[in-house]
Order: sequence, then structure tokens, then C-alpha cells
Amino acid sequence: MLEHVLLSVHVLAGIVFVGGSAVATSLFPRYVPVATGDAGERSRGVAVALHRITGGYAAFGLIVPLAGIILASVQGRMGEIWIIISMILTAVAGALLATQIYPRQRAALGEPGDERPLRALSMLAGFYNLAWAAVVVLMIVRPGAGD
Repeated sequence: MLEHVLLSVHVLAGIVFVGGSAVATSLFPRYVPVATGDAGERSRGVAVALHRITGGYAAFGLIVPLAGIILASVQGRMGEIWIIISMILTAVAGALLATQIYPRQRAALGEPGDERPLRALSMLAGFYNLAWAAVVVLMIVRPGAGD
């Protein structure tokens, strides 16, 4: 019963919080105002909302690795390679978000600037999303699982 609850929390929090932060990080560069060029669909209000979603959902997203670690411990799987690699990728994604993406979003909301930093921010968001995609694949394929 405990395993089912932990797995449900882990998966649902991953979908809602990690998925939400992944979408927000990807969309942010498209909406943040820039100093030059066509305003098009750029909107400071939307960019501010996406920045808040990035940070808030990422904070609540800490539930995902916490529930995952507890679940892996309960199941006696902490030493399996897919769990270890997933934890490393999760740490990398979290560090990327905390040290690069979120601060760069905040800076971009300051004074409208050039589009070049936004391209770098888009690339970082892509790496963040790729790390999470790799974790999902590992959760499904579970290479080296003791089943």
C-alpha cells in the first residue's frame, strides 16, 4: 500500500510540477520583452507569470526526487544503476534550473535587452527538458533492474 502511494505521488508530482516547470522554462524566452525587433507575441506579464511558474513549480517539484528516493529505499533498489543515473540527472537538472535558468530569467525581466541571451536561455531550457526526458526513459526501461 505504501509503495502504491509513494509511486502515485512520485508520478503525479512529476507530471504536474516537473512538467509545468519544463513548459514554463521553454516558453519564457518567447514572451520576455526585448529592446529591438518586433514585439509580436512578447508580453512582460506572460513572461513574469512563466518565471513564477518556473520557480514555484520547481520548488514543489522537490517532492518528485524525495518520493522517488523513499520509494527506492522501501523497495531496496537504491543500488540499481537506473536509480543512480536518474538521481544524478535529477541533480543536474535541478542545479541547471537553480543556478542558470531561473537567475537568467530574472535578469531578462529586468531591462529589455538583446535576444542573444534568450537564445542561450532557450538552449539551457532544452538541456533541462532533455535531462527530465532521460529520467522518464530510465524509469520506464529500468536498465539493470533486479526484476
